[in-house]
Amino acid sequence: MSNQKKQWGAIIVMIALFAMIAFVTNLCSPMANIIKAQGDIPEVLAQIGNYGNFVAYLLMGIPAGMLISKYGYKKTALIGLGVGIAGILIQWFSGMLDAKSNLGLVFGVYLLGAFIAGFCMCILNCVVNPMLNILGGGGNSGNQLIQLGGVFNSSAAVAVYIIMGALIGEITKDTAISDATPALMIALGIFILAFVVILFTKIEEPEQAPVDVNLIKGALKYRHFVLGILAIFLYMGIEVGVPTYVNMYLVNTPSLGISAATAGLIVAVYWLMMLVGRFVGATIGNKVSSRAMITVVSIATLVLVAFGMFSDPATTVEVPGIDWGTLTVIWANVPVGIFAFLLVGLCTSVMWGGIFNMAVEGLGKYTAVASGIFMTMVFGCAVMLAIQAQVAEMTDYMTSYWVVIFCAAYLLFYALVGSKPAKK
Repeated sequence: MSNQKKQWGAIIVMIALFAMIAFVTNLCSPMANIIKAQGDIPEVLAQIGNYGNFVAYLLMGIPAGMLISKYGYKKTALIGLGVGIAGILIQWFSGMLDAKSNLGLVFGVYLLGAFIAGFCMCILNCVVNPMLNILGGGGNSGNQLIQLGGVFNSSAAVAVYIIMGALIGEITKDTAISDATPALMIALGIFILAFVVILFTKIEEPEQAPVDVNLIKGALKYRHFVLGILAIFLYMGIEVGVPTYVNMYLVNTPSLGISAATAGLIVAVYWLMMLVGRFVGATIGNKVSSRAMITVVSIATLVLVAFGMFSDPATTVEVPGIDWGTLTVIWANVPVGIFAFLLVGLCTSVMWGGIFNMAVEGLGKYTAVASGIFMTMVFGCAVMLAIQAQVAEMTDYMTSYWVVIFCAAYLLFYALVGSKPAKK
């Protein structure tokens, strides 16, 4: 507790970074609707922002851990923020280009910005979780700070859909990347502020041990860890795939009569469910095992997604949202299956932590390098989104959720069978 009192400035900044990771990452999904408005853009290409953002994790996961080992958490955070500022500026610049005369250049510049921003997100992810644990003094106090950071992370995800929906409004052929400039400027401003605050904040860090690349081979000898990183890979397809294609379905189904602004408010309910789930997970986490938790939420995900896919779209239910422009609660009629998809957020809220805990059980000295490997698996989001986009392009949005069914089925297998350590 004394450590927390001494470094509240650092704690607040780390929690703010936790929130910004979600804010910048989730910009990519509503931006996909803007991309589609630029011309006759296929579903797969519309998700280029997500591809660039998450593929960056594949390249930066392990190097980010090495940066921490060499420079410490503070300097690595500053490096990450510098990279993030560059990525946001490049995405903003892509909106200044004329999409009508050179659409390929606009896409290329935007993809580059998303890719560089992904480097930043990966670096900050490697910094924020252990730093909050350190600043909290480890143990239960450290875990509480991490859970608090997760709450703000979910809150930022809710905010980005609401803000982007308000900025975009109705999607037309005149909608452009530049319409998202205010959201990009919010991210840029907080990144710059965080850079300055961290620069002048004294952070007491533990001594770093040199990274031995051979430890990677050692970690990969554990079967339950290898199956665990595959679980994280597929989990990313659930967490991001479900809300992304709810948003795409609502905006691109004219018969529903739902604008992009209203769709943003509706999709924000998914992230609100994650926020609620994280509160609950933090409350019962010391009483319920990760294995039991992942088993329950995997089964619930399978049930909810299957119900969403096969329910009658003519059967509707009202879902709430907040119009932050007028500070009023709105209600929108959506197919009951869409509401089931939104409830999946309750399940995904606890999946990352539970999978991580099971995968690193018994790894001992390999645990640190295992965390870096975990970060590389975040690029699974790009792969699974691309697969779901291709299925949606070939069939329809609802059929594409078979991809999510497959991912959830594997998580259930991992919780019941694959997570059991063969050796310690």
